Amino acid sequence: MKVKFDKASEPLIKAARKVAQKLEDAGYEALFAGGCVRDALCGRGIKDVDIATSARPDQVEALFAGRIVSIGKAFGVILVLEGKFQFDVASYRSDGAYVNGRHPEEIHFCCAEEDALRRDLTINGLFCNPHSGSIIDYVDGLDDLQNGVVRTIGCANDRFEEDHLRMLRALRFASVMQFEIEDQSWQAICNMSSKIGRVSIERITNEFVRMICEAPKPSIAMNMLYSSGLLMQFLPEVVALHGVEQPPQFHPEGDVWIHTCMMLDGIKVPRDPVLALGILFHDIGKPGTYSFGPHPKTGEVRIRFMGHADLGFKITGRILARLKLPNSLIAAVQELVSHHMRFIDAQKMRKSTLRRLLGLEHIDNLLALNKQDCLASNGDLSGYEFLVEQYNQFQDEPALPPPIVTGKVLIKWGHKPSPEMGALIKKLYNAQLEGKISSLEDAKSFVEKLRPRG
Repeated sequence: MKVKFDKASEPLIKAARKVAQKLEDAGYEALFAGGCVRDALCGRGIKDVDIATSARPDQVEALFAGRIVSIGKAFGVILVLEGKFQFDVASYRSDGAYVNGRHPEEIHFCCAEEDALRRDLTINGLFCNPHSGSIIDYVDGLDDLQNGVVRTIGCANDRFEEDHLRMLRALRFASVMQFEIEDQSWQAICNMSSKIGRVSIERITNEFVRMICEAPKPSIAMNMLYSSGLLMQFLPEVVALHGVEQPPQFHPEGDVWIHTCMMLDGIKVPRDPVLALGILFHDIGKPGTYSFGPHPKTGEVRIRFMGHADLGFKITGRILARLKLPNSLIAAVQELVSHHMRFIDAQKMRKSTLRRLLGLEHIDNLLALNKQDCLASNGDLSGYEFLVEQYNQFQDEPALPPPIVTGKVLIKWGHKPSPEMGALIKKLYNAQLEGKISSLEDAKSFVEKLRPRG
């Protein structure tokens, strides 16, 4: 079998072959390695190409002088620039002892076969000839790739002990590629899951977000994370969604965990991280607000989660800050969590209130979340369809247009800055949104009508 790269990757592959050829012309071996081989064999697009070589780092630096970045030199990796592309050129190496669950204390330069044996998973240990595409397989990775199996190279305990993040990587590859994790590898993950806490939260977050954004069915990833014990180590708040019952008349699908997983599965790949995280955390406040009993006004007895959106807003902020995500992304996800319950009464809203809702910065993602919230519960899309219709009506004009009357205008009309003036500005803007005023003349008349008589 030979590797065939897709046409969209031709410019990238052409540049990579030039780098490999230069290494070969200088008397060194050069092979395409790892992910690019795996993805090409699966018919997936190629995002980057790693090149493994018999050349030592100093030799690579000399050969590509002026076109290199040596940030990975301590681990035998030199970044080589070729046109608009960049390539990790890694010297064949074997690793010394790992003492921190992340990096080896030292490396030793070796041959291609030994280099393959120090990698994490068999499907990531494949090489191919850059020019002919012929596969070089020292780890039986081709069989596992064809059979849809994620398996460590060698002893699973050893591979995961060397770098604890490999446990999350195994789950990501299994869920994204829809493969099965081999039994010994899975058992090792379950036995060692508590060690994931030794890995930097940034690396954990990157793997987790990729899982829920790239997996065809994130529910598979979520259930593996839960069953293995990994999720408890970095997202115990999400684990708490398990077993939280919901009122069956509104949520016949089951508990909050099932509901959340169904929603994630309903969004097509690739998912916007804001939307994926918004869905994951939209009901994160339910465990803390669960109650069962009669409604104080109606007397209806059922399960309720009063104020769960407000509590969810706070919990989401704490979690995402802990995961070291950017502030802008945190604010966007919190907006979805905070407002996701407002759609229930959308058809009863005043026009001004509705326009304020539809004028939110992340309304597209909020509408997408609302649709999945309905589909993963009672299936009633009437409210969602109403909102989309209203939203489309605002496309020819801003949902929240600039106010006709500002504080400066009111001051010119003789009003003094005060809390009362602020309330008047709000009333005027609501009237504008509701179509009651469309000019300064209309606004003056509106203000006159508000003046006390007598």
